[in-house]
Amino acid sequence: MVKDVYDGKKRESVLAYVQSMAVISPAVAPMLGAFMLPYTSWRGLFWTLTFIGIVSMTGCLPLEETIRYRYAGTVVQSVRRLRPVLKNPGFFSLLIVFSLVSTASLAFIATSSYIYEKGFGLSEQWYSAYFALNAIAMISGPILYLRLSRSFSRKSIVTSCFATLIAGGVLVSLFGSLGPLVFALALFPASMMGSCVRPPGAFLMLAQQKEDTGSASALINCFALMFGSFGMVLASLGGNNRIVNLDGINILVGLACLGAWLGIGKRNLMIEVLEMATLT
Repeated sequence: MVKDVYDGKKRESVLAYVQSMAVISPAVAPMLGAFMLPYTSWRGLFWTLTFIGIVSMTGCLPLEETIRYRYAGTVVQSVRRLRPVLKNPGFFSLLIVFSLVSTASLAFIATSSYIYEKGFGLSEQWYSAYFALNAIAMISGPILYLRLSRSFSRKSIVTSCFATLIAGGVLVSLFGSLGPLVFALALFPASMMGSCVRPPGAFLMLAQQKEDTGSASALINCFALMFGSFGMVLASLGGNNRIVNLDGINILVGLACLGAWLGIGKRNLMIEVLEMATLT
């Protein structure tokens, strides 16, 4: 919908706000759940989800169609359109790079309660307070990108974000076990920059596709969830020392993303996109 309505820098700005809103749910959900547990049972949590679903459905009703030309094919034909999108080397390479980031972010969300409550012995309420620091980082990341993009190129910002993921993993490895506040502060830069990279990633991936925007968007979300789920599994392996797992995931993801990102630039798979984005 954003690509249908906006172009150039305006599209990227709107994507940044959309991405910021998109990370609110996984960032705020653990805090909301911890806050509600003393006052309700697990059934109350599901009634809350029901209410959120009703609000979301109500918000969808005023939406107007934004696509100019509707695809007239069948559902099976629509699914087949995923193949030519995946065969686009520029899109697919960027899809892998930016989906990898979800491996680290969802690994933290999945293990945060174990680290804070079982590892550091905090209550649910104190857990939500410390988790709020990283939630703030995740939500503010896309907005930070908008500020940085006024002075720095998109390529340099993305490179710095991946380098910060590596540095965040190293900080957690060195100091994360010292206490809950130290752990939260050590992970703060990685959480923020992992979220900061989402708007330029979405912008570049969508810019690779002149058509089949719906297929591209579906693949972007699908691969992010796939890699994120894989991160959850990785974070749960290796016993109770989830901090070691988490810092290892951040370092490996940062290295893989940074290496692949620089490799994409050398192979000129997205030169036209970068030039177009610079002009707009």
